[in-house]
Amino acid sequence: MVRVKICGITSAADARFCVEAGADALGFNFVEKSPRFVTPAQARAIIAGLPPFVTPVGIFWDHPSGHVKAIAEECGLGALQFHGEESPEEVAQHRLPVIKTIKVEGPGAIERIGRHAAAAYLLDSPARWSEGEARAPISWDVARAATAAGHRVILSAGLTPDNVAAAVRAAGPYAVDVASGVEARPGVKDADKVRRFLAAAKGA
Repeated sequence: MVRVKICGITSAADARFCVEAGADALGFNFVEKSPRFVTPAQARAIIAGLPPFVTPVGIFWDHPSGHVKAIAEECGLGALQFHGEESPEEVAQHRLPVIKTIKVEGPGAIERIGRHAAAAYLLDSPARWSEGEARAPISWDVARAATAAGHRVILSAGLTPDNVAAAVRAAGPYAVDVASGVEARPGVKDADKVRRFLAAAKGA
């Protein structure tokens, strides 16, 4: 069964109903200009209330390694997700599992997968982030090809409760990742969308 990460968690209430709906992981965005930014103190308070076996993932974008390590320790993160131009050497410095984002703009994206010592690769849109508008999905064929090549793929970008089942069937990913597709507004999750997304993804 596909795993599901709900990204852009900003409140304990949102975290609670995402977990109750069946989320396997929750994403906490430490990118300062993101509409889903949380401070380490805010994230730490939310993460402290999570049950066992739900992974808190920290999202970073070209932050210094020391900064990443300090936040990971302060908040009790279980994994790190890098969205910038982090080098393989920078990624290799971290003891926590790393998810490396690959921006998919064409078939050439597959050539960039595997360059980092990452536990998984998140295939995302080249757009920086969503301010609440709908995002176009990436090519699910690229995701399927990456999976077929032996990579652990997390499919992102443009996923919603209405298309995630088709995406899972088409791409066969290890996991799917969603933020704006289950929101009422940036940084605030919609409980009904979250429940429908989880049910569709895990039932695909």
